[in-house]
Amino acid sequence: MEIVIGLVVILVLGFLYYIKLNNRIVKLEETVGNAWSDIDVQLRMRFDLVENLVETVKWYAKHEKDTFKEVIEARNRFTTASDVKSKAEADNMLTTSLKSIFALAEAYPELKANENFLNLQSELSDIENKIASARRYFNAATREYNTLIKQFPADILFHKEPKDYFEGLEEAKKAPKVKFD
Repeated sequence: MEIVIGLVVILVLGFLYYIKLNNRIVKLEETVGNAWSDIDVQLRMRFDLVENLVETVKWYAKHEKDTFKEVIEARNRFTTASDVKSKAEADNMLTTSLKSIFALAEAYPELKANENFLNLQSELSDIENKIASARRYFNAATREYNTLIKQFPADILFHKEPKDYFEGLEEAKKAPKVKFD
């Protein structure tokens, strides 16, 4: 009888542990999803702001069509992207394009002094800081989730796929090359 009671206690404790572990995984999945939503909102705001920035720059630098095409292509990639990796690639493409736009501003002193351009640049800087913060939070939540699902016994019990990190690409960190014809 004592053996049966002991086995029942072990089974109940095991089941309770299973429930607790499952609930923790669900909680972390929701945290990762929420963190991604924060990034997505900031990125959308950034793309909308960049459209205004591009229109302002276009007025001054009408012959710099390639730079503007890159921004439009990055926005199109972002809106059609369905996963973290694709959106990160579009974000990195936009970052590279923005460097080119700001390099253009150096070549047009009247643009550099334009109040609208300066306001947009300031807003963009603020959004960039928010994106960086949201990215750190998302990656921390993703790391916690990925660590949990790879640990024993979660790896055996749940067979979850790890989430992708939102990382910058190396080419987005490089300085832009701007040519003036």
